[in-house]
Amino acid sequence: MRIIRQVAPTTRQALRAVRERLGENAVILSSRRTPQGVEITAGAEVGSGTELAAELAETPPAAGPAPATAASAAVHDDPADPAAAAAVRTVPFSAPPAAADAVGQELKTLRCMLESQLAQLAWSDMTRRLPVHVELLKELSEMGLARDLAERIAQQLPEGIDVSQARRFAFTALAQYLQLTGERWAEEGGRLAFVGTTGVGKTTSLAKIAVRWALRHGARELALIAADSARIGAADELRALGQLLGASVYVPERFADLPALLSQLSKYRLVLIDTPGASLRDPKFTARLAVLANCASRLDCVLVLSANTQAAALEEIVRRFEPANPKAALLTKLDEAASLGGSLSVLVRTQLRLCYVSDGQRVPEDLRPARALDLVSRAVALARDSGASADEDLLRRRFGRVTHVGA
Repeated sequence: MRIIRQVAPTTRQALRAVRERLGENAVILSSRRTPQGVEITAGAEVGSGTELAAELAETPPAAGPAPATAASAAVHDDPADPAAAAAVRTVPFSAPPAAADAVGQELKTLRCMLESQLAQLAWSDMTRRLPVHVELLKELSEMGLARDLAERIAQQLPEGIDVSQARRFAFTALAQYLQLTGERWAEEGGRLAFVGTTGVGKTTSLAKIAVRWALRHGARELALIAADSARIGAADELRALGQLLGASVYVPERFADLPALLSQLSKYRLVLIDTPGASLRDPKFTARLAVLANCASRLDCVLVLSANTQAAALEEIVRRFEPANPKAALLTKLDEAASLGGSLSVLVRTQLRLCYVSDGQRVPEDLRPARALDLVSRAVALARDSGASADEDLLRRRFGRVTHVGA
């Protein structure tokens, strides 16, 4: 680590000089008034002992005799010896590793404590100045909404509104952030490949959409492709569905045969493709995505997401399926979710367009076109019914503005 003292006529000039000497990660250790103006003691972590030696050279030596070293003893014994004098000048400084690590850890601890105190002060100030914003941030946190999205909504609040008006404004804004597809495929048809991880409800969602199409348009122009060869009985399920609806069912021998099979089904208005449930660590996962990407111009991938999955896992799933270029998302298992804020946050962040939501196993009753306000209302109701709460400590850590003192 590196510790310096900086004296300047004003605090602003002293802080600017500290930043120039130590960088953006400097931490202020102490400050006091002096006859020359302001004296600031600051520290920062450095990468080598050479920088420490340079800083020690800047610091005036303390009164009293310097500790003797082997090289300095040689100079005292023979002051005229130029080799010994050169050794004194070129011996590099190296701090003891254990001591440097201990001091660095103490510096990190001090920085964390300082940032925590600043966050507490900032949150207390916001609570005093903007009570409506604070109440809204609390409610959005209880819904499970991501921090950045909650902040974005709160920053847009008009001035002079009360809590009830702020609540209506926030829920409307959140609904407007959600992108929807409508029932485009239910009217126009298309080629849909349902993709996603294992157990999210791809086959059940496909069956619900197939039944909805058959009830509205008949099954003569409907084709089902059972491309899931990983799950035992998956093809038999689609065969039974096709027989029940009177729709054609095709089973490719290999997943790589899917593009060739699609070129033979141009006479069907709606083609629904059931794909294998993917484990993100499966060696075949990348190859299957490549097959879907190769025929992206002839089909639309629908990424099926489960609402009872954690937001961080949903974000990773969306990221890993990006090579398939999904055109829409289908949100399942709303009836099993304890919170919808995380799912809505992921959809807003990734700008995935939502087509349908599913909240049960009944075919086709438990599938509905996505409605933004309905989803937001359901998220609010879930937070209320589950008794979700956000205490002051959580809110302070999420929304306290921390300013690095060395910046």
